[in-house]
Amino acid sequence: MLFNSLDFAVFLPIVFFLYWFVFKKNLRIQNLLIVIASYVFYGWWDWRFLSLIIFSTLIDYTVGIRLGKEERALNRKVLLWVSIVVNLGFLGFFKYYNFFIDNFTEAFSLFGQNINTNSLNIILPVGISFYTFQTLSYSIDVYRRKMKPTKDFIAFSAFVSFFPQLVAGPIERATHLLPQFYTNRTFDYHKAVDGMRQILWGLFKKIVIADNAAYFANLIFNNSADYSGSTLLLGALFFTFQIYGDFSGYSDIAIGTSRLFGFDLMRNFHFPYFSRNIAEFWRRWHISLSTWFRDYLYIPLGGSKGSTLKKVRNTFVIFLVSGFWHGANWTFIVWGALNAIYFLPLLLTNKNRTFLGEIAEDRMLPSAHEFIMMLGTFGLTVLAWIFFRAESVGHALSIIGEIFSSSLLSLPAFDGKKDALITLMFIAAFLLIEWNGRREEYAIANLGLTWKRPLRYAMYYGIMFTLVWFQGQQQEFIYFQF
Repeated sequence: MLFNSLDFAVFLPIVFFLYWFVFKKNLRIQNLLIVIASYVFYGWWDWRFLSLIIFSTLIDYTVGIRLGKEERALNRKVLLWVSIVVNLGFLGFFKYYNFFIDNFTEAFSLFGQNINTNSLNIILPVGISFYTFQTLSYSIDVYRRKMKPTKDFIAFSAFVSFFPQLVAGPIERATHLLPQFYTNRTFDYHKAVDGMRQILWGLFKKIVIADNAAYFANLIFNNSADYSGSTLLLGALFFTFQIYGDFSGYSDIAIGTSRLFGFDLMRNFHFPYFSRNIAEFWRRWHISLSTWFRDYLYIPLGGSKGSTLKKVRNTFVIFLVSGFWHGANWTFIVWGALNAIYFLPLLLTNKNRTFLGEIAEDRMLPSAHEFIMMLGTFGLTVLAWIFFRAESVGHALSIIGEIFSSSLLSLPAFDGKKDALITLMFIAAFLLIEWNGRREEYAIANLGLTWKRPLRYAMYYGIMFTLVWFQGQQQEFIYFQF
């Protein structure tokens, strides 16, 4: 079920009404309602894959209970590995089986050996990368004794399947989200209004920015051989705002929807395109995944401690794994490697923690130096996104080669330039609003709160009118494929 669909517009009020007006006095029934609603939400796409969520829930719940009773170190490790192998086994099969089979076959063909292997027509379950990592965080934290295992199966099932963030995050830690299912929740009007405001902004990002940018990004990338360097660069810029508007928009809707039900989810994006170096970018982009890899992979490997060789190794490991997490294609691995190359000079010169505060924190505009750094970081990010979007590494290299040719100096030429100009104007306005609200949790968190009510509501209705106006360009959320 898509957040930007009529189905969800009907589904959400029904669940909200039942949650607060029918079952508000019974926490356990509220949690059970969340489980049922989450299964309906997910099953709307394909009910067959509900079995994966249910099986993963049963495995990790059982592992947690056993870990709580087991004291012997070897047995505890075996239990942890049961959770890891089962969860990553499902993820590996559905997401990477054909990738490994195809590359295995190609590797032998280079030596003149033809091996007959069968690829399978495997449907990738929506959100499997997200809820797999979420349940793994529970097993790992119980194993590390950072939290006690839960005996409340309904609460645990709600934690695993919580519909606002089930299929595209944020990837919540059990230590943060699971305890919220144990606590009686009371309706908070101001929190709910704030949630609705964040949902509205998330829908604007998705429908107005991402979906319109997607149209031109797809047009240009899918016909890249026909276009000049200037047009291809414009296509890369469209994709840059498509993926940000799409993914951060989903996170805003998820966080806002959670607030309607009395839950707090972690922040997933913090205005990443205003970063001054690539290290700051990765502290602001897909925060839930970046911190997951940091805590469960990077730090256990030694992090930034130890020899220079180990620092380099750990950096490449985390970025390559992050790239591979996104998809079974060499383009994602190259994208991860490229970001590792961007990051390494900062790590090796101890400059990866230099920008922890907001850019132009006490000023309206950045300094010239800050602006140049921000522009440079943005340029490196756009270059990396080309690999992320391209069909193959060769496709990406051909696009980059054309961008850095003399045709970059020509005027962009493609169908629909007038509509593209309108989209660029919306992107420019979007950036101004984001810049103005960069100190807040989301861009319009406080926008208009001091205005007179007619003017404030005119702004909200204006956004809603724009959503309806652009609804025809509806696209599926990008991260559903991951």
